[in-house]
Parts: sequence; C-alpha cells; structure tokens
Amino acid sequence: MRKLHIALVLAVLSVAVYLSTWPPAAMQSMQAAFLSVLSPFLRTGNAVQEKIGSMGEGLKTLDQLDVENRRLKEENKALHTTNNLLREIEAENNRLRLALEYRERSVFKLLPARIISRDASTWWNTVKINRGFEDGVESDQPILTETGLVGKTTTVAKNESLVVLVTDETCRVGAKVEGTREQGILSGLRFQENATGGLLQLNFLAKNAILKPGRKVVTAGVSNGVFPSGILLGTIKEFHARPLDGQAIVEPAVDLSVAEDVFVVVGVK
Repeated sequence: MRKLHIALVLAVLSVAVYLSTWPPAAMQSMQAAFLSVLSPFLRTGNAVQEKIGSMGEGLKTLDQLDVENRRLKEENKALHTTNNLLREIEAENNRLRLALEYRERSVFKLLPARIISRDASTWWNTVKINRGFEDGVESDQPILTETGLVGKTTTVAKNESLVVLVTDETCRVGAKVEGTREQGILSGLRFQENATGGLLQLNFLAKNAILKPGRKVVTAGVSNGVFPSGILLGTIKEFHARPLDGQAIVEPAVDLSVAEDVFVVVGVK
C-alpha cells in the first residue's frame, strides 16, 4: 500500500515538473479547458445556493405578511367604527332637519325640548323634559314631534317638566278617524301583552263602523280641550264591535321607546 502511495506522489511530482516546463500560453489553455469541464458543476452549486437563499427570503416574507394582515384587520375595525359613527351622525342630521322643517311649517308655536329621563317603573306613562316655567311652559300643554302626539305636560318646575304620555290610560284625547264621521276618546291600552311600544284604544265608536286597518286617527280639537285639532295620533290596527259601542286598537304615530327630541306647543302662530 505504501508503495502505491509513493508511486502516486512520484507521478504527481513528475506531472508538476513536466507542466512547469510548459510555456505560459499552453498553461492558460489547459486551465481554460479544465474550468470548462468544471463550470456545469459550479453553476449547479450556485443555483442550489440561490434557491436556498430565496427560500429564506420567502419565509421572511410570510412573517411580514402576517404583520401586515394584523395591521389591515385593525385598520378595518377602525374604518368600520368610523363608518357606523358617520351613519349615526347622518341619521341624527336627517332627524333634526325634519324636525326643523316641521317647526317652520307648523301652525303652532313650538318650543324645542329634549326627553332627559323616563320613569322605569311605568315606561309608557311619563317622561321628563328639559323645559320648565322659566321657558314659558305651563301645565296641560301638548307635547309632539314631527310624526305625531307624544302627550301633555303635567307638573312643571323651573327648568324641567313631567309629561304624561299618550299611551298612559289617564291621558284622554278627543279623536276622530280621518275620512269618516267616527269620533271617540283615545287613551292608553292598559293590558298589552308583547307590546314593544305601547298601544292605544279608541272607544265610543259606532258598533257598525267600518274601519279598516291603516286609517289615520287625529285629534278632534274638542272645544276648550288641551289638544288642537289635526295632530296625528296613530293608525288603526284592528276594530271590533262591543255590546254598546265599537273599539279600535291604534298603533301610536310616535315610537315612544326611541323619542328624544320633542316640541312643546306654547301657542298658535
């Protein structure tokens, strides 16, 4: 075995000595040929190295995408919140615009007011508004919105007043059915199963009256009464005859569960 190693060493030395005797031009030609033989293997190695590097960059990009995804989700939440707020502001502006237009065209002198509290124990009975006798409010003045009657003032303090709602059974309103001769007394309906906004009852109608659902009910404007004529009270939901008279169940014109801005009728223009 040692003889084989010695022979290989002597052969390599002999080749080296022989190559050293070559002229420079011949050496360069041989080097070029040698590199041309090795270049495919060198290119393959470089390609593998480049692919490994690109894989690392790809893994780094996935981390960046995860961060970007979280950022976009947060931005989406913020935009969603802003969009909801803008819709609420738009709805508020539309509501106030309608109220202002109603005040301008109304035949009544209207004092703007706002509901500041509700009696939780009697939700459909009373609310409190932020106007009192210092603002010219008196007892038994109608409270309404651009969509219809809310109720009337009762106890009046300096800067606030108690309002009994039209859905309270003690709030009695002389009413008539539009397009007919039917008149009666409207008040809150005492027992209301599954009622979300309070219902009204219109009593003392004719037993044989033909009143279809959807007909409007307005104030009759009884002489020396609290409520002027023509204020919308609601629409008929159903009608049924009783032994002595007819009764209509009425859906209020104003959704008292969400009403906030109201007007106090302080006179006539």
